[in-house]
Amino acid sequence: MKLSICFAIFLTYSASAMNPSINPDSTRAVIERFNEAFNRHDVDGVMNMMTSDCIFENTNPTPDGARLVGAVEVRAYWQKFFAANLDARFVVEDMIVAGDRCVVRWIYHKTKEGKPWHLRGVDVFKVRDGKVSEKLSYVKG
Repeated sequence: MKLSICFAIFLTYSASAMNPSINPDSTRAVIERFNEAFNRHDVDGVMNMMTSDCIFENTNPTPDGARLVGAVEVRAYWQKFFAANLDARFVVEDMIVAGDRCVVRWIYHKTKEGKPWHLRGVDVFKVRDGKVSEKLSYVKG
């Protein structure tokens, strides 16, 4: 069931992933470096992994989340997010890569109201020129 959710999202966004000139290993490496910078709470590192015209669709506010466009908006979001979530970290459960697209199924951990808390979700990434150009986030629940 879990894999089928990722696969359905993956198929929805994979039309451009069939370009044989895109190396899925390089796409995977970009996403892994992005996630490592995120888990270090390294705003500069995260933004160095994103294009200047990047798009980030957050999961809040419900039901559709906020859409942030461009490095200035996205950087401001990450700065505020990391300041408010000092122990935030993502654990990758699964990663499916095809061409310039990547779907990551994750668990987000943090402390909420003094207690351990987690949330599960999926990110749909697009990579261009060795950087994340889109990060579209979805959550369970």
